[in-house]
Amino acid sequence: MTCRGLVAAALLFFASAGAWAGIPTFCDRADKVTAAAQDRVLRFAAAVKDELARSGSNVALVARAGLDLSRFGLLYSHAGIALKDGPGGPWAVRQLYYACDESRPRLFDQGMSGFVLGADNPAHGHVALLFPPGQDSAQLERTALDKPLALALLGERYSANAYAFGTRYQNCNQWVAELLAFAWGHLAGSNAPRARAQAWLRAQGYAATPVRIPSHWTMFAGQFVPLVHVGDHPLDDVYALALHISVPTTIEAFVRKEAPRTRRVELCHDERRIVVHRGWEPLGARCDPLPGDEVIALAP
Repeated sequence: MTCRGLVAAALLFFASAGAWAGIPTFCDRADKVTAAAQDRVLRFAAAVKDELARSGSNVALVARAGLDLSRFGLLYSHAGIALKDGPGGPWAVRQLYYACDESRPRLFDQGMSGFVLGADNPAHGHVALLFPPGQDSAQLERTALDKPLALALLGERYSANAYAFGTRYQNCNQWVAELLAFAWGHLAGSNAPRARAQAWLRAQGYAATPVRIPSHWTMFAGQFVPLVHVGDHPLDDVYALALHISVPTTIEAFVRKEAPRTRRVELCHDERRIVVHRGWEPLGARCDPLPGDEVIALAP
């Protein structure tokens, strides 16, 4: 299972104390997608690939929406790095994913169609693309393609709600942020790479999103859910019911601050249309086009 499903499932668990009655088994998820829904999502993936192809860039930070996280004020749950000339093929997404059969995190290069098809609801989808400028883009591409470094930054233990400034666990978005730190912080060497990446992120003002947990009861219950942990979080955060977790919006805000000339493209779809929005104003979960947006009709 990819990190997207695990992060979203963990947050949704925390949203409902009723989940305590039946601990979810994240790796047993098996979705059934109709032919019509698959066709719609593949057309959406084609629109994403068109934007990547016309970008003039060799790399993009990419994020995808998963489950409904609106109660946390979140839309996107999973981030990766799309590479024009990566080992997985044109614009495959290099990302951390959790290998259920091995019970460990892995590095995975996934084609864009598969990446988009991984969303939980085929009736709706959101993808955000960030294209850093010039040298920032080149540094990110070079670092992302450095497989030994990418693997060195891969944590040994996975937690969907990993503390953003700890090395005990890691989630998919945290791996992206730490790789970004090596790229833009000009870090080098293999000695404690994750700790050094996090130190650089802290020094640059990286602010992990505080995810609010509804109650102490659900915080306690979460400790019994596979791949959800709170032991790595500061006690003050646990008592305050606010866990600082790396999510795509955290990365997006940091990239915009560090590289203000970064271009952003957001695409979304429902059952009737695809919307392509170029700019930093978010589209929102309803996928309503903003003035000047491109709208592509989907056949009924």
